[in-house]
Amino acid sequence: MSIQWHTLDREPSLPGLYTRAATRRKITGTHLPDSGLRCWVDIDAKRLTAYRKVCGFADDGLLPPTYPHVLAFALQMQLLTANDFPFPLLGLIHLSNRIRVLRPMGGISRAQVSVQVHNLQPHPKGATFDLLTTLDDQLGPLWEADSRMLCRGVKLEAEAPAQDWEPSQDLLDVAHWAAPTDIGRQYAKVSGDYNPIHLSAASAKLFGFPTAIAHGLWNKARTVAALADHLPKANLEIAVHFRKPVRLPSEVTLLASAAGSSGELRLIGVGDLEHMVGQWQPIA
Repeated sequence: MSIQWHTLDREPSLPGLYTRAATRRKITGTHLPDSGLRCWVDIDAKRLTAYRKVCGFADDGLLPPTYPHVLAFALQMQLLTANDFPFPLLGLIHLSNRIRVLRPMGGISRAQVSVQVHNLQPHPKGATFDLLTTLDDQLGPLWEADSRMLCRGVKLEAEAPAQDWEPSQDLLDVAHWAAPTDIGRQYAKVSGDYNPIHLSAASAKLFGFPTAIAHGLWNKARTVAALADHLPKANLEIAVHFRKPVRLPSEVTLLASAAGSSGELRLIGVGDLEHMVGQWQPIA
């Protein structure tokens, strides 16, 4: 599919996009748009410091591997609430996320973010698509990510492909941390992602959750921060599959294989409840 790129001269305003998301509740088609959005964004030092604090990253002079998601969030919101996007944003389920750090992300004050959707596939509960995000500086590609999203209720005339993965290595206990009641609101302040299912028990119940749940990308960021000594700084791919949500408040345990260029991880809760599994490896 050939992408028609639209370049914006400034980041979109989030309040208007949230209003648009709240008023769109119907599936309007089964074809993804062939357009993408691009925009140059500035790295705000105070916001980056706050993100590091909420997610547990040390200040090593590099952008955290998960931080470009924050830089891209407003652009993603505009793409997923556009008139030609067929699925309602509220209710989409984040199934998996894969990021690739192509070069060390140090000394960056400004970067170009690009977002597009592709790869519509059938799923037993509806249909999935991939939200592709890339980050470039003046020298070229720095980082890219694929987020696989599920929209329930979409019917496609095809067989759903297998989409499961399990760790196969021996994993050791690496870290424990608390996910407090307000971590959804803390992460929303640094990321811009004010999805109601993460903010409070009252707002989460409106969408069928008994309590608020932690952002999946906070779970991944907190995990990557805990694995800082395990992971290379570049030529790195980290893929995770989200399983059971982390209900707030919770205590979680991170299991991982030994430090190295590749490995596997597992995030579990009380009673060995599996929240997230994943792997890291050099970029193919």
